[in-house]
Amino acid sequence: MKAYIFPGQGSQFPGMGKELYELNSLAKERFETANSLLGFRITDIMFGEDAEALKETRVTQPALFLHSTILSEIMGNRFAPEMVAGHSLGEFSALVAAGALRFEDGLLLVAERAQAMQDACNVAPGAMAAILGLEDKNVENICRSIEGVVVAANYNCPGQLVISGEQTSVEQACIALSDAGARRALLLPVGGAFHSPLMEPAKARLAKAIEKTIFQSPRCDVYQNVTAKGTSDTKVLKENLVAQLTAPVRWTETIQNMIADGASYFSEVGPGKVLQGLVKKINRDMETDSGA
Repeated sequence: MKAYIFPGQGSQFPGMGKELYELNSLAKERFETANSLLGFRITDIMFGEDAEALKETRVTQPALFLHSTILSEIMGNRFAPEMVAGHSLGEFSALVAAGALRFEDGLLLVAERAQAMQDACNVAPGAMAAILGLEDKNVENICRSIEGVVVAANYNCPGQLVISGEQTSVEQACIALSDAGARRALLLPVGGAFHSPLMEPAKARLAKAIEKTIFQSPRCDVYQNVTAKGTSDTKVLKENLVAQLTAPVRWTETIQNMIADGASYFSEVGPGKVLQGLVKKINRDMETDSGA
C-alpha cells in the first residue's frame, strides 16, 4: 500500500516551485491564484534568493503548502493515495491533496494559521531545539524538571526529538540534556515555540477560521499529528487541526501506525527529502521516493 507524506517547516529552499511555475500551466494558474488570495506576490519570495525572507512564518507555511498541493495536483492520475499524513503544516497539504479541503480554502486557512502563530511568537517569544541520541522518556522527564515552559514538540524518529518553549527554559533543558548524554542539543533557527503552550493564543483564531470552512470527507484516511491515527471524520479532522498548535507532532507513531495499517511505500510530496529520511530511521525496510 502506498502512503503519501507532506513536509512542514524546514524543508523550504530559495527557488522552490519555480520550475513547476515555468513548465506547467495549471501550476502557474495555482500560484497566481495564491498571489491574489494572499495579497502579496509570494512567488517573488519563493522563486527569489532571499533565504531569510522565506524563513518568515507567514511566508514559509503558505510556500510549503503551495509547493506540495500543486505538485500533487499536477501528478494527475499518478497521485492515488491510499493513506496520507503531513508533518505539522504538512497536514493541511495532506487534507487538500486528499480532497477534504478545496485548494483556496486550504491556502486561506494556512495563511491564517501562519499569521496567528507569528502573532503568538511576537507576544511570547520562544525557542526550539533538536535533541539527538536520547530516549523520549529521558527527554520528557528532564523537560518536566526545568523551571518554566519547555515540552516535547516533535517526535520525529527514534533518538530525534524536538523540544519547544520559553527561550531560557529551552536553553537550560539543552544543558541538562547534554549532561544526561544527548549526542547533540541544538537550538533551531525558528521564529518561536511551535507545538507548545506558548501557541495557545493562536488556537482561538485558527478554530474560528476552521469552523467557517467547509470540509469534505477525504478520499482516504488522514493520519493526524495529534493522535497519530487515521481518520476521515471531518469533525475529528477539524478538532485535531486546532489541537495541533499546542500538541506535539507524533511523527514516529504516525509512520508506525501507517505501516501497521498496510503502508509499505512512502512518497514525499513537496520540497526536500526530510520526511523520507525520517521514515527510513523509523523503519529501514520501507521504500521511499519523492512524489514528482
